[in-house]
Amino acid sequence: MELSKRQETIIEIVKKHGPITGEQIAEKLNLTRATLRPDLSILTMAGLLEARPRVGYFYSGKAADRVLADRITRIKVGDVKSVPIVVPENCTVYDAVVTMFIEDVGTLYVVREGGLLEGVVSRKDLLKTTLGGHDIHKLPVGVIMTRMPNVHMTFENDSVWLAAHKLLTHEVDSLPVVRAVPGAKDKDYEVIGRFSKTNVTRLFVELGEGS
Repeated sequence: MELSKRQETIIEIVKKHGPITGEQIAEKLNLTRATLRPDLSILTMAGLLEARPRVGYFYSGKAADRVLADRITRIKVGDVKSVPIVVPENCTVYDAVVTMFIEDVGTLYVVREGGLLEGVVSRKDLLKTTLGGHDIHKLPVGVIMTRMPNVHMTFENDSVWLAAHKLLTHEVDSLPVVRAVPGAKDKDYEVIGRFSKTNVTRLFVELGEGS
């Protein structure tokens, strides 16, 4: 986060004199309280300053990069997840290729009845199979997919930092966002979303714009 010179000055004033009211800050800068209001709002929303009613502003003690890191760890996967693109296990490789092309995704989630996760099939899996001389009009994706429990997943209450770390660690394009099915005998997971590199990029841009 890049601060203006006036915002940097405000922080220095609060560090030295805090807690201090908005009127007192304005007086030290020879400005009106209304002029400072946008700067104080930005600094407060960014977490660099904290404000208490009838007390005033005081410095949070956090650097701008630490504030951003804290914000990222507080954002949950469920806040940014996308709609999952799923196919049944008996879907042919040909139909999977068509679905991937139409939906413009790099990974399909293979599910059984009830939207329960069975596996994942990636663009690389489909390309390898297509080039391998198989009859893709008859071969089901269930034969080539990565099956549970070898699928890397994330939950909607996980932090986006943790999910992004999984993307990098396991070198995958996306993770199925799942929820455990209560009362199931086996470990069944319902697919409720998709967390991908696109979600990370979009979030990065939104944070940069101050959203």
